[in-house]
Amino acid sequence: MNPSDIVKQQLAPTGVLRAGINLSNFLLVSGQLGDGSPDGISPDIARYIAARLDVPCKLVTFDRPGQLADAVNQNIWDIGNIAFEAERAQTIDFSNPYALIEANFLFRQDENFTSNDDVDHDAVRIAVSERSAYDLWLTDNFKQAQIVRAPSIKAAHQMFFENEVNVLASLKPKLLEDMESHKGLRLIETPFTAVKQSVGIAKGKPEAAAFLNALIVDLARNGWIAAQLRRHGVAKKLGVPAI
Repeated sequence: MNPSDIVKQQLAPTGVLRAGINLSNFLLVSGQLGDGSPDGISPDIARYIAARLDVPCKLVTFDRPGQLADAVNQNIWDIGNIAFEAERAQTIDFSNPYALIEANFLFRQDENFTSNDDVDHDAVRIAVSERSAYDLWLTDNFKQAQIVRAPSIKAAHQMFFENEVNVLASLKPKLLEDMESHKGLRLIETPFTAVKQSVGIAKGKPEAAAFLNALIVDLARNGWIAAQLRRHGVAKKLGVPAI
């Protein structure tokens, strides 16, 4: 599907596609190009959309997803590659997800947790990356446990390993890495939520939203997304099978 003039105007009104990129997710921004710009599936998708629109792509980077979401109406970015979450959906329309990342709980083996429900108790302190999609999910759904927010994924993990909390909520691939390098840890295998990585736009652009939805579905169906994930070395971590 080729973009209409309306879609081009809605997505790139300045003649450049300004793409908001969340740098904190190591699965989506997995490296740097020679010029220092971010590389990974999230920048790939931004550049692909710009190519379809036949306009240049400018990556607008944010250290944390909450900062990206807050800037939706500041005329800083035209698309924002960010996880879908109900709170964010009040101001952002999201495409179909291009990646699904499970979020799980990690704890020390001397703790007596067997299910996600066991974690929601007043004696439990959970470290989480501030304003991540799974932080917002926990805020909406957990009523008793104390949620302790860190400024980044790395800081949340550090908080757990410095024994400031007894549970770590994070992306499953990162938790599995921790289990390989630290003894005495256990994972609740059932994810408490799954993070839907999507392309977001400001509300009020229905033609652009329909175009992005169709594009993401097509890229998933024809194998482009899986191929990019393999190229960046994160396919296995996201459960994408090898060819």
